[in-house]
Amino acid sequence: MAGQQFQYDDSGNTFFYFLTSFVGLIVIPATYYFWPRDQNAEQLRLKSLRRVHGRCLWYRLRLLKSQQSIVPTLKKAALLFGWAVFLLLAYKVSKLDREYQEYNPYEVLNLDPGASLSEIKKQYRVLSLKFHPDKGGDEATFMRIAKAYAALTNEQSRQNWEIYGNPDGPGATSFGIALPAWIVDQKNSMLVLLVYGLAFMVILPVVVGTWWYRSIRYSGDQILINTTQLYMHFMYKTPNMNMKRLGMVLTAAFEFDPRHNKEATIRPTDNVVVPQLIRELGNINVKKKEPPFCYPYSLKARVMVLSHLARMDVSEELEEDQRFVVRKSPALLQEMISVGCQLTMMANSRGGFHAPRLVTIENCMKLTQMVVQGLQESKSPLLQLPHFEEEHLRYCISKKYKVRTLQDLVSLKDSERRIMLRFLGEEKYDEVMAVLGSIPHITMDTKLQVLDDEDSNNITAGSIVTVTVTLTRKRMLDVFEKEQDSSSCPGEEAAPTEDAQGDTNKSKTKVWQNKSKGAKKTTKSKKKKLTKKKTPPAPAAKPKQVNGTVAGNEVSVPVAAAKKEEDDASDKGSESDEGEANKDSPSERDEDSDKQSDTEVDEVAGDDEEEWEALQQSIQRRERALLETKSKVTHPVYSLYFPEEKQEWWWLYIADRRDQTLVSMPYHVCTLKDTEEVELKFPAPSKAGNYQYSVILRSDSYLGLDQIKPLKLEVHEAKAMLDNHPQWDIPDTEEEDEEQEDSDGIEESEEDDEDND
Repeated sequence: MAGQQFQYDDSGNTFFYFLTSFVGLIVIPATYYFWPRDQNAEQLRLKSLRRVHGRCLWYRLRLLKSQQSIVPTLKKAALLFGWAVFLLLAYKVSKLDREYQEYNPYEVLNLDPGASLSEIKKQYRVLSLKFHPDKGGDEATFMRIAKAYAALTNEQSRQNWEIYGNPDGPGATSFGIALPAWIVDQKNSMLVLLVYGLAFMVILPVVVGTWWYRSIRYSGDQILINTTQLYMHFMYKTPNMNMKRLGMVLTAAFEFDPRHNKEATIRPTDNVVVPQLIRELGNINVKKKEPPFCYPYSLKARVMVLSHLARMDVSEELEEDQRFVVRKSPALLQEMISVGCQLTMMANSRGGFHAPRLVTIENCMKLTQMVVQGLQESKSPLLQLPHFEEEHLRYCISKKYKVRTLQDLVSLKDSERRIMLRFLGEEKYDEVMAVLGSIPHITMDTKLQVLDDEDSNNITAGSIVTVTVTLTRKRMLDVFEKEQDSSSCPGEEAAPTEDAQGDTNKSKTKVWQNKSKGAKKTTKSKKKKLTKKKTPPAPAAKPKQVNGTVAGNEVSVPVAAAKKEEDDASDKGSESDEGEANKDSPSERDEDSDKQSDTEVDEVAGDDEEEWEALQQSIQRRERALLETKSKVTHPVYSLYFPEEKQEWWWLYIADRRDQTLVSMPYHVCTLKDTEEVELKFPAPSKAGNYQYSVILRSDSYLGLDQIKPLKLEVHEAKAMLDNHPQWDIPDTEEEDEEQEDSDGIEESEEDDEDND
């Protein structure tokens, strides 16, 4: 075709379109993701946490960081500069000549469409006098005016304009290359080639290679692969680790080695300061020559962790190093738990080696609590509270109060608690109560079933058992407020005797205590009562028991009791008469049996529908849980000595404490704000019998909040597989009938074909 010619725009005007789009694609998403969060909102959040967390180390560091940091200001300045460049380019693009717009001669002559020939000539004469080059006008403008006049007056030019949109006829199609003019200039060809070669053959491979080398060194949890292999070696070598050995393995991580992690540092002054701390700490196996425990980085990290647990003061030079080691420790301990679970699964599936003992994995969890709270294993959980020191514990553990845990402190009456904590002033006491009230209290409900089975409550050997655990989080403040309310409000019904009142007081359990203990006590008391009731009382003892109650009812109660006995006797007599009458009517018995069978069928159908609905709801919950991504920001932990804000997380698992083995792998609950439902699955034992397991909930942040709930498992023999089923047996007559029907169908189809022919 005549008009299909392709040319490049060497003027470089289209480059501004490309540059504007490129800058916009960077600036707009960067503003959304990197614009600093409202500092006022962060300040308000910190202000709301001040009453409870004001003494925490992480809180004080966060306040200093928010006051001294200039990173938000630099981010704002960079983003504002990007927006300024984007707006400048957009303004530049708007001022470019629109070369590709539709040509309209009426617009050039400033005439309305459909103007007459006389009006066109008149307007042309006026514009020619104004823009003619001889009159001092612009030559390019005059050429456009002349071209427009010819398009409206010359027949050939008008025809070209109507057909091709141009008075000169079909023109060449122009395409811009969206590059600046100096790049396409031949003089700069070598420079452009050098820049392209440097960018795509040197810089890009180096950047990609560096990213790839760093990424393959870390696992998905940002732990060095070498550290994971180190933990696997030592947990395989020593399945049963005590707390001392566990601390040595923890601090041998390559994250603390400056050769593998640039954040770790070895200072020249460590040769003087670290030995001083070793002498203060005592025996920490310094002379042990087993690598890597004898390496300087491992020894320093071990000293930092032990001095943190002992709450010792360190020099300013080591303070930053100690915070780095302590900050890394919870993630490393979580990696050790994951490694222990992997080795346990390998031992269960393959065999051939010993899996890590349950005590090893539980020691990892305990050490995480200790690191977060900065407490040794033998210390009291009460030292997690502010203003509590070692010398104050003697007031709590005295014979009068016997307060050893946080739950014991919560269960005290306010008056007794104030007397016991008299060493605290009014402000300090209020602060202690605010912290104690913010500590979590978890209630745990379990449900045992076999999903996708006909009878979900029947556990057979080898079946997959699902334990659905519902966790509900409340604050300690809510718990002891309810206790105080319940103790202050009297009961609706008074106990009849002093002995009964004493029994009821004994049977009451504290709210924070495990429900299983209360259940055991109630079952024992019921058994005792049943054994007492086995001896039938004499009929003469009845009036004595009645007379032993309130005096006002001495006369009325025996009369009422006598009337009730007569009514019961008459009812029994009528029932016996009716029974004898029914014996003589077999038709009525048949009707009753039919009705009873119908009701049983309806009940079974109703139970099946309920089970089906429950199964569908559980499947929908699991699908929603897979699609939803919950935030791991739950509740900030109160930790006096941890250098980073920590969220409340939990471990939930099932264990056989008698055999010291894991039954289900620990599930890390990281999204528990109010309520959370967790499913733990494990295969039932291969032999039938009764098994006693434990559902264990452990905190990764607080000491003394762990819960253990018994789980009884009654395993039955699996049903034998049927070789033959009545539905599978097809009688010979049915097969003959089917063959006859097939032959009749074939004959009918053949007859139809002949008729069609």
